[in-house]
Amino acid sequence: MLKDLLKRNRSTRGFDETQKIDKETLKKWISYTRYCGSASNRQPLKYCLFNEKKDVEGLLSLTKWAGALPEEHLPKPHQHPVAFIVILQDTTISNGRFVMTDVGIAAQTILLSAVEEGYAGCMIGAFDPNKVQTYLHLEDHLVPCLLIALGKGRESIQLIDHTDSIQYYRKDGVHYVPKRTMDEILVEKE
Repeated sequence: MLKDLLKRNRSTRGFDETQKIDKETLKKWISYTRYCGSASNRQPLKYCLFNEKKDVEGLLSLTKWAGALPEEHLPKPHQHPVAFIVILQDTTISNGRFVMTDVGIAAQTILLSAVEEGYAGCMIGAFDPNKVQTYLHLEDHLVPCLLIALGKGRESIQLIDHTDSIQYYRKDGVHYVPKRTMDEILVEKE
C-alpha cells in the first residue's frame, strides 16, 4: 500500500479547478505532521492554509513551476491548484541546520495524505520567501520554507527507468518522470 501511494505521489502541475478542497481536509492533512519525527524534537514548523481562489491565485503569482519545461508555462490557464499549504519555520523555536529535513518529512506526509484521498500536489521551492512573507503579512520570525499546491490532478504521469537523462519531459500529453534504477542507487559493500 505504501509503495502504491509513493508511486501515485507525483508532482502534479495541472489540476481540475472545479474540485475544491475544504479547510477541514487541509487541517486534517496538516494534523498528521504532528506525528512525524523532528530534529531534537524541536517541532519548529507552522503552517498557513489557503483554499479561497483569490489567495491561491495570489500565492501562485509568486511561484515558478517546472523549471525543466519553461516552454510549457505551467500550470496552464484553468488548471491551477485550488489550495496551498505554506510550510513556515518559526525561528524562535529553531534555526538549526536540520529544519529543512523536518520540512521534507512534513511535506511528504501532507502529500501522501492528499494522494490517499484522491488528490494531488506539487512541492514548490521556487519562490522568494521575502515576497511570500510580505504577501501573507507574517511576523519576521515566521519564514516560508516550502509551498505545497494541491487539487485534483488532471495529468497523466508515468514513472520510467532512467536511461540517459533524469530530466522529466512531456510527450503526447503524458508527463514522464525518469527514475534511477536500483542498480544505480544501491551501494553494496563486500
